[in-house]
Amino acid sequence: MRAARLIKLVLLLQSRPSMTAAELAAELEVSERTITRDALALSEAGVPVYADRGRGGGYRLVGGYRTRLTGLARGEAEALFLSGLPGALRDMGLEDAASAARLKVSAALLPSLRDAPDSVARRFLLDAPGWYQEPETPEALPPIAEAVWDDRTISARYRRGDREVERELDPYGLVLKAGVWYLCARSGSAFRTYRVDRFTAVALGVARFERDAAFDLSAFWAERAAEFARSILRAEVVVRLTEAGARRLPYVTDRAAAEESLAAAVPEGPLLRVVLPVESEDVAYSQLLTLGAEAEVLAPASLRARFRDAARAMTSLYG
Repeated sequence: MRAARLIKLVLLLQSRPSMTAAELAAELEVSERTITRDALALSEAGVPVYADRGRGGGYRLVGGYRTRLTGLARGEAEALFLSGLPGALRDMGLEDAASAARLKVSAALLPSLRDAPDSVARRFLLDAPGWYQEPETPEALPPIAEAVWDDRTISARYRRGDREVERELDPYGLVLKAGVWYLCARSGSAFRTYRVDRFTAVALGVARFERDAAFDLSAFWAERAAEFARSILRAEVVVRLTEAGARRLPYVTDRAAAEESLAAAVPEGPLLRVVLPVESEDVAYSQLLTLGAEAEVLAPASLRARFRDAARAMTSLYG
């Protein structure tokens, strides 16, 4: 543990002109007293760590010293490609590996380029979870992530409806969609998708599975996501839309379904008559209600009645 910290301390000093004991302590999550001891140990080992005294002092490397310990371990290299997803790294237990990788890359850069990682981090951030929800890390995520990285089989119990099923899985990849984690895995000869928060138990196997070289995680997820979106649209509503309502429709309901429906719409004077696939009447009610007077529900009669009652209630409320 201490050896890794000493290496990280040298890399930090190599990537910056100088750092105070407080800055180093914060980066390495130790006390300033520990930093003092580590700097002394490095100096005794022949690493030219120099301490500048005084108010603006700090630690620095002298004589253009550069360590060659900048090679990335495999785990660090893989984690580096997820550096734009700090929350995902933390959830999967890869935060330390990514931090070490970024530091090694910074130390290996030319002095004129060493501020590049900080420059990008100040300008771009991917915030995956959606609004109005508190992201939660499923308990099963860290062991599943470990199995995904290491190509290890898992034995798992999975909650399906009101019962639990047992599965032997080859975990191929993880997907974070709107704050929800999904596992893409092979069960037998078929690939399936599982919500990670529905795993009630996960045990890592000893055996490693042979990956199918033809499997493309991005393509698989895109296909499954499209299938899922289509599968839940089990009902239809007929709506008459104004021009403004037609523009807004793709933003309040399933975009693909809305665009297909608008392409097949029937003009009725300045309005458009649209047959729209929806998940259910309840979902359609909450979605189309946001369009206000820009949408008139024509069918089914039960949904039209709900909108009529809502309009009467609004009129009574606002006069």
